[in-house]
Amino acid sequence: MTRWARIATVALLVLLAGAAKSTAGSDAPPRVVAIAAKRFEFVPATVTLRRGEPVVLRVTSEDVTHGFFSRLLRVDGDLPAGQPQEFAVTPAEAGTFTIICHHFCGAQHGAMKLTVVVEESAAK
Repeated sequence: MTRWARIATVALLVLLAGAAKSTAGSDAPPRVVAIAAKRFEFVPATVTLRRGEPVVLRVTSEDVTHGFFSRLLRVDGDLPAGQPQEFAVTPAEAGTFTIICHHFCGAQHGAMKLTVVVEESAAK
């Protein structure tokens, strides 16, 4: 084997080892964030996520049917009472986002909001 062939082989092995290391954690299931919906609030009222991290928002209504909507986070669904609903989210950008109840649930329906804070990913 020539010197350049050995160098190319070593470089390829280094690249493959780095790729294997970076994908090793990708088999782990996404983090699940439990959220309760009830007149006229989400509990917790604020959720913190990381940009690029896949998560599942598991939301359960404790009383009546509520809605769960954010165009920017790409979530949209109804929350029938007592039936957990899951929303897969992978935030593409950092910032503060609002998820609203978009299913009329009573007089203070307009105040029912969940704040989602998306932080930058930790440097690797």
